[in-house]
Amino acid sequence: MKSRIIPRSFFRRDPITCSRELVGAELVWGNCAGTIVETEAYLAKGDEAAHTFSRPSTRAFVERNQPGAAYIYFSYGAHWMLNVLVKGTANGFVLFRAVQPTRGIELMKKRRGTKDDRQLCSGPGKLTQAFAITNRHDEMDLCVDPRHCFAKGGNRHVDVVADRRIGITRSVHHPWRFTLRGSEFVSRAVRTEKVGAIALNRPRSVGATAPAN
Repeated sequence: MKSRIIPRSFFRRDPITCSRELVGAELVWGNCAGTIVETEAYLAKGDEAAHTFSRPSTRAFVERNQPGAAYIYFSYGAHWMLNVLVKGTANGFVLFRAVQPTRGIELMKKRRGTKDDRQLCSGPGKLTQAFAITNRHDEMDLCVDPRHCFAKGGNRHVDVVADRRIGITRSVHHPWRFTLRGSEFVSRAVRTEKVGAIALNRPRSVGATAPAN
């Protein structure tokens, strides 16, 4: 497994590129694993939906941690949310919204209290509950431990769809939600595909156009 761990260099780019390219990769967490089918990108600067826009503590997190660190927060007083820190041509985070379970499925069902495979990880809060991810994993380095990491997927060709982010009220126009085309395990069906979102993989352009806080 160690050779399959996605290295730190992967996260030394920009959040949009990393978010798109993590679709189809594997999330490994203890005895559980799954194929990543939905992510969202958040920029550290100029993105009103990102925690860095209004939380000094999150800006401090970015400063003190290396790319590839886990950023975990409690959302709406109900759910833990798993993110990974990206620091490169543009800083920010990738939020993991949905995973297709591949290993430890019975354990996930017990944790989630459901027998429906498609309901195990089809949302960021469901995902962390199924994988038993909490704030005790905050700031964990996800580039060194084969039991807590992202691993390269077996399928090199991944058909990714770009769409607007969901569950937010600000900066809603950005097409920075990425899903595996046709997956039944995503949190919500794609509304409108944004083909032009692929152009946003140019890190220098992303960093240059984002205004400072």
